[in-house]
Amino acid sequence: MLVTHHLQAEGQASNIKTISYLCFMITEEKYKTLEQELTAYKPFLAKTSDAILDQDVSQYPIFVIHRQGIQVGIPLDTEQIRGDWLVNASSLEEFVTKQLIEADKVDAFKSVYKDPKNFLCLFVVVDQGATFVFIPRI
Repeated sequence: MLVTHHLQAEGQASNIKTISYLCFMITEEKYKTLEQELTAYKPFLAKTSDAILDQDVSQYPIFVIHRQGIQVGIPLDTEQIRGDWLVNASSLEEFVTKQLIEADKVDAFKSVYKDPKNFLCLFVVVDQGATFVFIPRI
């Protein structure tokens, strides 16, 4: 099983409000399925991550992966990518500003955040809630 970092949303997934920081595990099967579904997105996400890093927007890029409208981050144009996911570009700073990550949890988040030159940080939002997942860029 893989450890991911879970944020339990109050209310509907598309209407994220306050979120408490929890840790839970997803199965290897679900992780592999998600990674496979996002394979076509990886080059685009990697390029966007590099732009966020190179332009000093953030050292902690976060991609919000969802299937319905989410008011977090900047929606990215992924129409040319074959897939069912919508993607918004965000950052740790925005998550803290919008109180999606509590200020006293920032250090804990940074301690598990993987090197963005090797991994993509995804905040995957589904009907059941939302979770952080790191997938290899390649």
